Amino acid sequence: MSLLRLRLHGAGFDTRQFSYPAVRSSPRANAMALNAFIRDMRAETVHLVGHSLGGIVIRHLLQDYSDQRAGRIVTLGTPHQASSAARTLSRWLPGRIALGKSVHDGLLGGVPRWPAQRELGCIAGTLRFGMGTIVPGIPRPSDGTVAVEETQLPEMRDHITLPVSHFGLLLSPRVASEVVHFLKHGRFQHAGATRR
Repeated sequence: MSLLRLRLHGAGFDTRQFSYPAVRSSPRANAMALNAFIRDMRAETVHLVGHSLGGIVIRHLLQDYSDQRAGRIVTLGTPHQASSAARTLSRWLPGRIALGKSVHDGLLGGVPRWPAQRELGCIAGTLRFGMGTIVPGIPRPSDGTVAVEETQLPEMRDHITLPVSHFGLLLSPRVASEVVHFLKHGRFQHAGATRR
């Protein structure tokens, strides 16, 4: 997240980066830590940007700690629907070990509903690179780890796809530009992207 954080800072946002143990702790436990992290911020508006599992942690945050300050949310490659890659990996012991507690009300489903009053923008990648080349069953198009269809929620305000991989969502200047636009305006701008 560091490069994306620097780009958001360059666009005028006061940024903080939250890290969490994705394998050792469940999304709900990580949401509790995120809530404590946010509580220490001195700002009337707090926007949230989550990559992959981070978007699921945000969903638990908004469910369990609903008194969050105003702000928009952008998720990058978050499997808002159960992850087909996680479902495949969880069939084997090494996969279950690698996924750890991320599957508890997380990657395999059981995630809280999105609160309708929170503005959500979702960005999905379409460059199939990475896990998708060795893990079968990830629907196309995908970013190599998460299928585009898995990144969508009925409650989202806007959704776009960009030609980047799952990890590339964090490195792409185009993604950063779209995140900035959504946080400022509540919608994405990229004319060439696929809109919902």
